[in-house]
Amino acid sequence: MIRLLDARTGSPAEVRPAQPGVLRICAHAPAAAGSGMTALRVLLVADLLARTAELGGLQTLTAVQLAGPSPGRAAAIEGDAAALGIHPPAAHGACGDAPALLGGQVDVHVAGDDAGMGPGPAGLFARVGTAYLAGADDYPGPAGGRLFAGSRGDPLAVRLALMSFPGHHPADVDDGALAQADGTLGSWRQHVARWAESPSRPIPGPIAEAARAAFSDLDTVSALALLRGLLPDADVPAGAKFETFVYADRILGLDLAREVGR
Repeated sequence: MIRLLDARTGSPAEVRPAQPGVLRICAHAPAAAGSGMTALRVLLVADLLARTAELGGLQTLTAVQLAGPSPGRAAAIEGDAAALGIHPPAAHGACGDAPALLGGQVDVHVAGDDAGMGPGPAGLFARVGTAYLAGADDYPGPAGGRLFAGSRGDPLAVRLALMSFPGHHPADVDDGALAQADGTLGSWRQHVARWAESPSRPIPGPIAEAARAAFSDLDTVSALALLRGLLPDADVPAGAKFETFVYADRILGLDLAREVGR
């Protein structure tokens, strides 16, 4: 079960696919000048929702609706999305045409703070807070450009930094937060590589339950805190830590097993 804060009601609501077994998502990515980072964050939240649903056994179909950008800008946004590990959408276009795009009505709309909701269309509305990235270059011209061209290190550090904020809150990623995320990625990958050399152990029940609870609410802040707390826990075997980090990474998408076998 996945629960999201429905922006229309202001209350958490359970995600219930209209068609059993298939979750249809529309990501309404803003395209106004200066909104490139927020557009990426909308796509990231939609990606996290899809990954969570797929881990729970659902098929997911995502459509991306970009609000009138030039072809070059759209390509640049999606290029940066790929660099952040965001899976490509099944379709592009107006989500009002979802039956033609996705074969059915949208179950969950993921949109920025400036997107209007109105009385329709059907489906839950998940709001995504505005995002800022220190040193980022928005897409100034028709040829686009790397939004986080000014950032250093692994682009997945940007993904990690954004996931360190609640999705419906603003995310202001400064240089310090980005450097910390980059360092965390390196540390976690090294630990996962070392733990991979130990015998595998099952994820302890309380840890598995806490992880499922965090992901069922799309609560990446709690999921990341769980991993940070697990890292120094001497009571948890290395093999169990490995399995926990690899399991969580199926949703977090941080390529934490990158150093295994190197």
